[in-house]
Amino acid sequence: MAKRVTLLSKFSPISQKKLQIPSSFSTLSSPPAKTQTTETPTANTNNKNGSFVHNHECHQHIQKLSAFLRQGQTEAAQNLTKSLLSSESPFPSPFDLFTLFSVTSPPLKLSFSNILLSLLAESKMHSEALELYKAMRKDGMQPSITSLNLLIETLASLNKFDKALILFEEIIESGFRPNKFMYGKAVQAAVKLGDLKRAQEFVDSMKKKGVSPSLFIYNVLIGGYCKEKRIGDAEKVFDEIFERKLAPSSVTYNSLIDGYCKVGEIEKAFDLKERMVRKNVEPNLVTFNTLVCGLCRAQRMDEAKRVLKEMETRGFAPDGYTFSILFDGFLKSGNAESALALYEEMSGKGFGINRYALNNWLSHLCEKEDFEKAEQVLQKEIQKGFVPNEVVYNTFVKGYCQIGDMNRAISMVEHMEKLELRPDSITFNTLIDKFFEMKDVENVEEWLKRMREKGVLPTVETFNILINGYGKMCLFDRCFAIIEEMEKGGIKPNILSYGSLINCLCKNGMLLEAEITFRDIVSRGVLPNVQIYNMLIAGNCAAGKLKDAFRFFDEMMKHGTRPTIVTYNTLINGLCKQGSVIEAEDLLSQITSSGCSPDVITYNTLISGYSKEGNALKCLELYENMKSLGIKPTLNTYHPLISSCNKERIELAERLFREMAQMHLTPDLLVYNVLIRLYAEHGDVQNAFTLHQKMVDQGILPDKMTYNSLILGQFRRGNLSETKKLVSDMKAKGLVPKGDTYDLLIRGYCEQKDFVGAYVWYREMFENNFLPLFTTCKELVTGLREQGMLQEAQIICSEMKAKGMDDWSSDESLSAVASM
Repeated sequence: MAKRVTLLSKFSPISQKKLQIPSSFSTLSSPPAKTQTTETPTANTNNKNGSFVHNHECHQHIQKLSAFLRQGQTEAAQNLTKSLLSSESPFPSPFDLFTLFSVTSPPLKLSFSNILLSLLAESKMHSEALELYKAMRKDGMQPSITSLNLLIETLASLNKFDKALILFEEIIESGFRPNKFMYGKAVQAAVKLGDLKRAQEFVDSMKKKGVSPSLFIYNVLIGGYCKEKRIGDAEKVFDEIFERKLAPSSVTYNSLIDGYCKVGEIEKAFDLKERMVRKNVEPNLVTFNTLVCGLCRAQRMDEAKRVLKEMETRGFAPDGYTFSILFDGFLKSGNAESALALYEEMSGKGFGINRYALNNWLSHLCEKEDFEKAEQVLQKEIQKGFVPNEVVYNTFVKGYCQIGDMNRAISMVEHMEKLELRPDSITFNTLIDKFFEMKDVENVEEWLKRMREKGVLPTVETFNILINGYGKMCLFDRCFAIIEEMEKGGIKPNILSYGSLINCLCKNGMLLEAEITFRDIVSRGVLPNVQIYNMLIAGNCAAGKLKDAFRFFDEMMKHGTRPTIVTYNTLINGLCKQGSVIEAEDLLSQITSSGCSPDVITYNTLISGYSKEGNALKCLELYENMKSLGIKPTLNTYHPLISSCNKERIELAERLFREMAQMHLTPDLLVYNVLIRLYAEHGDVQNAFTLHQKMVDQGILPDKMTYNSLILGQFRRGNLSETKKLVSDMKAKGLVPKGDTYDLLIRGYCEQKDFVGAYVWYREMFENNFLPLFTTCKELVTGLREQGMLQEAQIICSEMKAKGMDDWSSDESLSAVASM
């Protein structure tokens, strides 16, 4: 360090002053001056001779470099410079080498600087290279295109994409015209950072400046768009390749095929594969693996196996990655037997199961709660030489936590430690998260303490689990304390940290606190994402504060955060709950114009809203619209649709019921109840009971509403004896009649002029602490009086007055009965 300070103090350029070359560097053979001035005292007088020898050696190298460059021996100069960048170099740093050369050989300064910059870039010394670049620009030197290309390529290869973009934009601002290669690296860096807008701007800029994009640039751009599932944009770039008379490579085709597979457009992926064959671009192993992966992701395993056969026919031997994709596909599609058969095939072909595939298998078995089988598989692999690591045991810990068997989960952690495997943050996070779910705060604190004792530092994920856990328990003071602890410990809370807190505040109706937290994170420079805005919008909608919900919606639009279909569905639901169904439907056009597509939840919410308004025609219109858009209805679609049908529209209800079957949807209790009620009101007792039996055969137990409808149906047919049987059956099923059932029975008997029977039901109702509706009671009292049962009528009147029925004393006819 002392050596570096000494050299820098002597050789660093000084602003606006002519740099004086020390006499010790005037010639190679000159001895040191015997007389020293007092202007520059030395820090260590005992090391004068060593300092001189060192400076003399540096000067000798500089002289050689200058000579090589003057003689045009560039390669020799490069080799010498490279040696001076080694750890044994007499120069403390590359910048010292640059500084000394600059003051001793000014005319050769630019040539040497470009050599040094190129070598630093090639040696991956990016910090030193950037320091040199800044010094060159400060001195008014423009680095060569070769050295700049090497530097930006090095930054990209080291994943220093942000620095690559800063450098590229500095180069453009300096007036330098980048070439095709440099643009390519800038586009690559922007894509890697997920900034596709910036990448596209670079491509547009180079085209305006007359620089034609290369196939590499187009491939990078297509890959970026496909990764973000922006297939439309990727297709436009693909078409442009042909417009510019370039020939797409296998990389081009494979990137777009992968994009199609990612968004589930498998048919388009296969069409593109056929197109590449027609264009004489041979599909390779990557092509087939991509197609197999897409089919497995879509759980189209039979087709995936056919592609595997085609691979082998074309001479491509499936590799370990191919088998791993298939293995994972079989597991995710629930076909463990095929996964096991594939495993045996892999073993027969000499492919060992990799850690990823094995861990997926173990994870699958643990999810199925088949821990015995999982442990057998692990033991079998251990016998083959497989060495389990923390990831494998974490899979078991997670599995036991999922079923709530914390003793075995902890036992697995202890087993890890016996094998000298160190439980990591994932291990502890899994346990802590489960204890939170069990509301076991004592164990949360205990395992957090053990985590620190074991030297495992809490991660952002750990803190997020704590914030989410305490938030769900409404312990918000602890949540804020945790965020403060994170900041003090140098751990920056991420969007999930704040998201968990805001979500819990919103769900507990603490909307003011949620907004204050939101404003705080914005002031800290944390950009809220769409999920954060959705939480705030949902919280305000749930509280009926639609004005505030739309205020957040307008704010997110203003700041360039694109709403998702979840955003729109939340607003539509909020409007429907307030009865503003027309305004809710108006959002449909905004959904499509924003680039989103309405989904089944959108239409279900609107249909439900119009159903509550009693607008059956509008419900049916929306139902037909969603089907025309290819949106498959769900049970939640049919609930409000069928409920909106009245007894005059029983044919429509029957049609909807048939369409449910065509959609392979199994009717639930709510659907059956609505239809049985419609049949009962219509007097079609036979169909009502047929549906009831079908419902029971399907394993759906009738509830109170079912029995009420069946009782109503029997009344419509005048079968009083059957109603008694239904009530007895209802009680036998453990369904205790409530006020609505008794009220229905009393009214039914009154309609049949059986006031004695109605009075019997009244007595049972009253004894069970239920009161009939005023109109029901009035009808019963009137009927009893007409049949001369004045005592019973008076008893009812007295009991109703004693219970404080408000309408009782105001009715003159009933008051007259009571006074008899």
